[in-house]
Amino acid sequence: MADPTYPIEGQIVLLAGTQASVPLDRLPDLLERVQTYLRENRATYDREYERISGPREADYLCAESGHWDAIGEALGLGDRERDAVRRAHVAQFERDGRRLDRSEEFEATLEIRDVLAVSSAP
Repeated sequence: MADPTYPIEGQIVLLAGTQASVPLDRLPDLLERVQTYLRENRATYDREYERISGPREADYLCAESGHWDAIGEALGLGDRERDAVRRAHVAQFERDGRRLDRSEEFEATLEIRDVLAVSSAP
């Protein structure tokens, strides 16, 4: 596979796949599908949700709680697949919060929002 277009680091992909009981060879494809969906709906997401800039080539959209269910339904993801993708996005958000020395703020966001990691590249 070419370089991934999703802004999730390799260690996080491994951890999320393991925790959600999804075969590790499936998770990169799932993350690519989600990233494609987010790119295709970028105008709507930019209009409706707060964006937080990350320290790398990633930004985060703060959607309403439960938004991962809607994404899973739109993409036909099973519960474990949806959970693995959600875990990867959350773990990357938490890691970037530590990098930015904003852990408390990022943790508070996760209590009330679903967070979507999106590539900041056009």
